[in-house]
Amino acid sequence: QVQLVESGGGLVQAGGSLRLSCAASGDISSPNFMGWYRQAPGKERELVAVRGDSGTTRYGDAVNGRSTISRDIRMTVSVEVHSLKPEDTAVYYCNLFTGQGNYWGQGTQVTVSS
Repeated sequence: QVQLVESGGGLVQAGGSLRLSCAASGDISSPNFMGWYRQAPGKERELVAVRGDSGTTRYGDAVNGRSTISRDIRMTVSVEVHSLKPEDTAVYYCNLFTGQGNYWGQGTQVTVSS
């Protein structure tokens, strides 16, 4: 049983930064990829950032250049997004992808006020 526990989110002012963290536990196989996605009202879920256990990293187009993802050996992944805009408002979801399955956190709301 894989569990994902998310932390962070809330109300942030435009121009500020946010940090989201997610801790995974359970029987997790390798290789695997951990990261964050987001979904705004009326839009499809999109990639924020993902990092593989080998170090491979990928950023979504909307945050590329103003986002940093990090990951430790204890299966915790964190993402920072800077220079926030109102269009960054969304529900952010932690994701873990392994050969055994694709797992999602419950989601955390991020609201960017102008």
